[in-house]
Amino acid sequence: MEKLEIVMDGEGNKVVVLPDVIFSNKQNIDWNEVEQYLIRYVGELIKIAETGDIVYLGKDFPDEYTGSKYTRKTKGARAKAKANAVQGIREMVEIASNKIFRENQKEKHSGDAANGWYYYTTRFAMPIFDNNVKTDNYNVYSGCLVINCTKNGKMYLYDLVDIKKEASNPLKTN
Repeated sequence: MEKLEIVMDGEGNKVVVLPDVIFSNKQNIDWNEVEQYLIRYVGELIKIAETGDIVYLGKDFPDEYTGSKYTRKTKGARAKAKANAVQGIREMVEIASNKIFRENQKEKHSGDAANGWYYYTTRFAMPIFDNNVKTDNYNVYSGCLVINCTKNGKMYLYDLVDIKKEASNPLKTN
């Protein structure tokens, strides 16, 4: 497997370049397979470069990421992008920017998000294939990392939502 890279796009935004498409079926993503992939990261902590915040990848993260309401509603190319983003999820946390805070509003999250929610913008790029051959072109996506803050102040990665293809901002390597 090729190595992940973090590059700057034309607007000066950091972008995590995913080396491959490992979940390729747009019509029927196997979210159990994606969850199994994410389990390898449980227990890791990642520092967000822009803020210095430490984010934990907790035991609930793989299930939340693959079983959230957002994931269940997501179809087609956006589902494929979310599934493949797992390859660079740690780096996507590192480059996260534009921190926004919101109070927790839901009773069901009174424990895991007692100190509210943080939302960060992140970006990643997926390779474009032509007749099953990888090209030098990449589609760039932006997304929102959802992070909950517990009563003791620990921040846990919860989900990646609001994934949007940045059509006017493709990347080209080489």
